[in-house]
Amino acid sequence: MGKTIFVGARKGGVGKTMTAASLGFGLAKQGKRVLLLDCDSQHSLTVSLGVREPDKLTNTLTSVLTDIINERDIDPTAGILRHSEGVDFLPANSGLTGIELALTQLIGRETVLRQYIDKVKHNYDYVIADTAPTLDLLTVNALAAADSVIIPVCPKYLDALGLELLLKAVAQIKRQINSSLAICGILLTIVDRRANLTREVTASIEQAYGKNIRIFGEHIPRSIKAAECSAQGVSIYAYDPNGKVAAAYYSLVEEVTRCG
Repeated sequence: MGKTIFVGARKGGVGKTMTAASLGFGLAKQGKRVLLLDCDSQHSLTVSLGVREPDKLTNTLTSVLTDIINERDIDPTAGILRHSEGVDFLPANSGLTGIELALTQLIGRETVLRQYIDKVKHNYDYVIADTAPTLDLLTVNALAAADSVIIPVCPKYLDALGLELLLKAVAQIKRQINSSLAICGILLTIVDRRANLTREVTASIEQAYGKNIRIFGEHIPRSIKAAECSAQGVSIYAYDPNGKVAAAYYSLVEEVTRCG
């Protein structure tokens, strides 16, 4: 049975989607079967994987969740697309905003996404969920379905505050909904090692959380290549295979496979 990894943050612009995609591509390069789930109505992951007009897709995470909410039988493979670099993904579109409204009136609203993942994860070694930078109901659903959590955070003051908020949410969901949920680690992203503030905030994060939570040893450096590869619909490994970002994400993949 596959392992489900939640990738999320309480603040945008921290390389969350890039991390989800790069982790998935990296695991696929190791021969793992990977399904990426775009759980964000802004559908950044979907676009970064080469789908330019997500709202024109008929089968997406929106349609799957709609069927589950309405208690209709689903084909768990419907809507899953295959990327040329070896990962499967279930795209999102802006219709996910409507799913939020539907979930608010539903009994068992926190476990709808889990029902879908339970139907597909036997086909995969890893299911990786990229989520919105908010604690909306779909994000809660992703946490309720996950085995582990990876939290990208940029070493800036406001991003560090967002980290604390998400950690509290994870602890609450672990207590009340998903007792098996574990934090795989905190990933420092968009790191400029030359900046004094970067070093100061990094040190404060390590001091505050390092004793109890894994902080991944390899930091993801700031690089324009990361944004460029997303615009091209390919992985950082294909776009800049010998670059520092690809090397850092390779190291992350190695660490994640040791999370258990």
